[in-house]
Amino acid sequence: MSQQSPDPARWLSDLMNAEHTVLWPAGDAFGTSKAFAAAATSWTKAVADYTAWQLGTLQQMASLWTAAMPGAGAAGSPVKDKRFAGEAWSKDPRFDALARIYLAQTEQVRKALEAAPLDERSKAQWGFALRQLTDALSPANMLVTNPEALQLAVETRGASLAEGLRLFTEDLARGRIAMTDESAFEVGRNICTTPGSVIYQNELIQLIQYVPTTDRVHRRPLVIVPPCINKYYILDLQPQNSFVAHAVAQGHTVFLVSWRNAGPGQAKLSWDDYIEQGVLRAIDVARRISKADRVNTLGFCVGGTLLASALAVQAARGEHPAASMTLLTTLLDFTDTGELGLLVSEQGVAAREAAIGQGGLLKGSELAQVFASLRANDLIWPYVVNGYLEGKAPPAFDLLYWNSDDTNLPGPMFCWYLRRTYLENKLREPGGTMQCGEPVDLGAIEAPTFIYASKEDHIVPWKSAYASTQLLPGDTSFVLGASGHIAGVINPPAKNKRNYWTLARADASDGQARLDADPQSWFDVAESVPGSWWPAWIDWLAPHSGTRLVARKQLGNAEFPPIEEAPGSYVKEKAP
Repeated sequence: MSQQSPDPARWLSDLMNAEHTVLWPAGDAFGTSKAFAAAATSWTKAVADYTAWQLGTLQQMASLWTAAMPGAGAAGSPVKDKRFAGEAWSKDPRFDALARIYLAQTEQVRKALEAAPLDERSKAQWGFALRQLTDALSPANMLVTNPEALQLAVETRGASLAEGLRLFTEDLARGRIAMTDESAFEVGRNICTTPGSVIYQNELIQLIQYVPTTDRVHRRPLVIVPPCINKYYILDLQPQNSFVAHAVAQGHTVFLVSWRNAGPGQAKLSWDDYIEQGVLRAIDVARRISKADRVNTLGFCVGGTLLASALAVQAARGEHPAASMTLLTTLLDFTDTGELGLLVSEQGVAAREAAIGQGGLLKGSELAQVFASLRANDLIWPYVVNGYLEGKAPPAFDLLYWNSDDTNLPGPMFCWYLRRTYLENKLREPGGTMQCGEPVDLGAIEAPTFIYASKEDHIVPWKSAYASTQLLPGDTSFVLGASGHIAGVINPPAKNKRNYWTLARADASDGQARLDADPQSWFDVAESVPGSWWPAWIDWLAPHSGTRLVARKQLGNAEFPPIEEAPGSYVKEKAP
């Protein structure tokens, strides 16, 4: 008598009842290692049960394999999942069946969760958590059930396994999985090389001014505020894909904030410090060097949240230093923050506040772990399989080098941000937050705004980025690019890749009145345009940039002389 496969609904129920913290729901998104340690027994049982489930079903199919001719593939259309796309999976009916069983069981668990008597947020939390479990238990991730790794081990007489062990040992010492050949890059040598100088620095930032590459430049400079949770050089990777170099080549005098990689000396810095000593100080210095009445401003990701907050603080003080504001993949309304928001709870935030809210550091490695978990099948498991099972070192890739360059944050700053935005969503409310002693109202910002979002963004859902169009009072333009959080933004025109959506000129002629409150309604009438969105942004920015002046090759001025050449020293500081 064949063994019966377990009921997926019963398995899921048992897992939930055994230990609620086993898979992160209601836990702290930034303390996952502790949650896993506390739930080790339940985790082990969940893995054992799921593996037994797979093997039990596999056993039932033994009679079918016995009846089949050797080498006959399993019936049905080819498996589309890229984890099982290799020829080795399809030519052996045992491994083909194993992949199909795994995918079928994963789908059964998903359906069981959908039918479970839970509220939508709980379902979403467990959906994320169960994906971590099922992704980890993929047959592709284990040597004995990965035909490609086994075949390579035979062909190389075990050399691939020996090399995989070496790579694993190196990563163990490093404390993280290597995603690229890190020896191939060096900040200031072959990435982050756009010429410029640091013309101001304080405890928190270095401000870089870039050398003009055109004979004439716009009167108003462009001040860029990158995210503080990563190094700024995502905007200046290499000459062919540098957003900074492109803006300079279009006649803009570019100033860029390089955030310090926080250490013990910055452990007490607050969100207000990031506003006053960071964004507002950068704008002030840029104005004093350029002698411009106002500046154009751009913020990327949390840099955009900081920028909008800073301009709202200035508005509360009766000042309006920005001629325009550009927000790239930025959240101002945190109603829907995607899967990342599912990992934030009152319990977790309170624990963080108790631990580092008055002083301490959030380690960049913890942030990197959380972001990688959002796309584990892209950012974790392929490197385990290729590296440890097949002995293949990752190739050189500038974007992944940047992604591995962790950045610490001061605890007080991080805790303020996490509570007021992801947990309470106070930033969107007029007067909902006090920043730098001022009640902040985003509706008081008097600047036209260009808002960019990426359609496949897993960190800033595009519809949530679109919600900013309803919070900001000025003339607002919205552009939706293809691809994700980074690849959508870093899309230089020369490569002629992807596309973006925008309102046709006739539709956009009356400004914000055409920006429907419903993002889907906007998308339904938007026009798809091939290629990069960068030229559209340059065209939008030009009217706000003032007349053209003869470019000054000397950077800084008597008050702010050059301190050191770009990229500066702050960006080179590594998180311990």
